[in-house]
Amino acid sequence: MKIGYKLFAEAYSPTELVRQAVRAEEAGFDFVEISDHYHPWLHDQGHSGFAWSILGSIAAKTSTLGLATGVTCPFIRYHPAIVAQAAATTALLSEGRFVLGLGSGERLNEHVVARGWPPAATRTQMLRESIEVIRLLWSGGYHSYDGRHIQLEDARVFDLPDELPTIVVAGSGGPAVKLAAELGDGLFTTDADPDLVDKYKKAGGDGPRYAEASLSWAPTEEAALTSAHTLFRFSATGWKVQAELPNPVNFEAAASVVREADIAESFAYGPDVQRHLEKIRTYADAGFDHLALVNAGPDVDGFFRFYTDELAPVLSRDIRE
Repeated sequence: MKIGYKLFAEAYSPTELVRQAVRAEEAGFDFVEISDHYHPWLHDQGHSGFAWSILGSIAAKTSTLGLATGVTCPFIRYHPAIVAQAAATTALLSEGRFVLGLGSGERLNEHVVARGWPPAATRTQMLRESIEVIRLLWSGGYHSYDGRHIQLEDARVFDLPDELPTIVVAGSGGPAVKLAAELGDGLFTTDADPDLVDKYKKAGGDGPRYAEASLSWAPTEEAALTSAHTLFRFSATGWKVQAELPNPVNFEAAASVVREADIAESFAYGPDVQRHLEKIRTYADAGFDHLALVNAGPDVDGFFRFYTDELAPVLSRDIRE
């Protein structure tokens, strides 16, 4: 299993995220993954830099670290032609270390361009057409596309890498998982759900399976859980809420009833390495082979020290092999 570090772009400044990526490479992580948001989830987070600029800076300051978007919605706020160009450029700047994660997005980020927010089934159709456009532009030459939702007129991406980026498609339900198998190179999800992996394989998918594990490290359980609740209480609202609310103020209201006990059910928190290992093992057992660790703790550098000194050695012994 490849172990990555999630760059929590909603909670840290762009310069801090670049610093964290450099530290992640030094700590021995295989890759970093960055969210591609316009807004943070909560006011307590307070940041949301432009992911593509951050990735370019990380590419220049690292040499072995893989890079990935986790994930980009390639329609509404963007057009897939722009995503195709951005991903190709990032792959060149990183010398082939970039993976393009794509998904159907959240209203939180996409409504800002005032083009409406389609229902989930329509967004899956738009994602399909967007992937087709990206693949078309990556084939070289000029292309046009006239889809039901996406149009492209006489466009060409001039700077293409020799080896095109891997495309992993986010999915938590049947249609998106099938799309990942059909048009993507891999699957991306946040749940340690072996059924999703089985559905992906049965649909013909044989690529990498990416997921995220929610951790919160601190010297005490109390500090770790409080930090996770402060920064991630929005996550307890569930995907149907997360995809539909438009602004941080709405998430503040939706998450106002979330207790620390609710967060404790989904996070591995505190200083005990075995607790974090057990959380990670659920993803390995479910069939995932790329796992990004999401640290919701209050001390980023303390987490990196914990990873290097305590967690990485047991992962190498019990998970990676």
